[in-house]
Order: sequence, then structure tokens, then C-alpha cells
Amino acid sequence: MSRPDAAAEWPGIYRVGSSLYTRNAAPGVKLRDEALISDPDGELRKWDPWRSKLAAYIVRGGTPLPLDQCRRMLYLGGGHGTTASHLAEAAPEATIAVVEKSPMAFAALLDVARVRKNLWPILADAQLPERYAADAGPVDLLYQDVAQRNQSAIFADNAAASLAPGGVGLLMLKVRSVTQRQGSSAIVAETRRILADRGFALQDSVDLSPFARDHVAIHAVYR
Repeated sequence: MSRPDAAAEWPGIYRVGSSLYTRNAAPGVKLRDEALISDPDGELRKWDPWRSKLAAYIVRGGTPLPLDQCRRMLYLGGGHGTTASHLAEAAPEATIAVVEKSPMAFAALLDVARVRKNLWPILADAQLPERYAADAGPVDLLYQDVAQRNQSAIFADNAAASLAPGGVGLLMLKVRSVTQRQGSSAIVAETRRILADRGFALQDSVDLSPFARDHVAIHAVYR
């Protein structure tokens, strides 16, 4: 096939038709049942927005992250490693510390990291950044996908511990994990207020529907 188009303003991410891809760090190996395609420079893995909130954010037109300018990243809530694997492939020069507290999910994350050497899995609770901040080091990008009631506080606490001034944060806010008693717009507004009070300059808020219901991505810069 011909060489794929780079996704506009998203370093390391490619578009083939309407689909997103990253360059496979383990050619011939799938994490799930994603499609693999060959191109003149190797092999690409399809990045499914129905399975990855970051892919959904890209498809929904979210503000691009400066992946090619990030030397270190902190990823909170790595799960089984699907999104982390694509992020590692999109930013191969960056070191990405991935925090996950579930031992079962962490075992899968370790498998993903074995062939993506820029992923550093950390078995820890994202509510306790003091336990891993020294290992994560100062980071340029903070990404969080943690379904907890106090999501905004977790995000802000980790930023205070690890995010460099001028660093970028992307919070995948699971609205219904915060409360069932308020509407989505009120929860998003309150989250934005908390982050602004904790030192963030808010950029955009992107509803991730239909890919991730009741999820809003909040993009911010740490001052």
C-alpha cells in the first residue's frame, strides 16, 4: 500500500481512510483483535476509538498533544495497556510511567511493556502519588483515566507532585463516577473550577460520545 497520511498535528499517529493507526512496535503481534496493515515503512496497528478514550478524543477533534516534545509522561489508570501501547508507539522517544492498581490488569500491562521498552509499569494507587513520584520523575504530560469520585483531586495532586510548569494535562472525566445527583454539564463545570483553582489553565472540554458514554476529556496546561 502507499505511505499513510500522518494525522494532522498528532505526531506518530496515522490515518488510513477514516481510521487511526500507530506503528506496531511488535510486528505481527496483536494485543486484541485489532487490524494490522503493512506499509513501506513496516506495519501499523489500528487504534479503535471504541476501546480507547484517547483515540476517541483524537477522532472527536480534541486539541493535539505535543507528543514529539514530551520526554517523560505519567499515565494514571493504565488498565490492560491498550491505550498505553498506542501512546508508546506514537511517542517512541518518551519514557511513559504507567500507574495501575489492579494486580490482574497490571499483569496484562507488563506483557505490553515487554515489547515497548519506553513503558514503565508501576503497581500503585493513583491516589497516593508520593509513593511513585520519584520513579515517574518530572513529566511533560499527565494523562488520567481513573473512575473515582475524586478524579479531579487525583489529577491535581499528581500534577503538583510530578507535572512540570507548562506541562500538559489530559483528564478523561467519567462523569457518573463523580455523582449521580448532578447533570453532566454541572459536573464538568465544577471539575474545571477545581482544576483552575489548582493551577491549571483550561483549554478544551470534549464530549467523547458516542465512543465513551458519560465521558468528557478536559485538556489543560499546568501553570
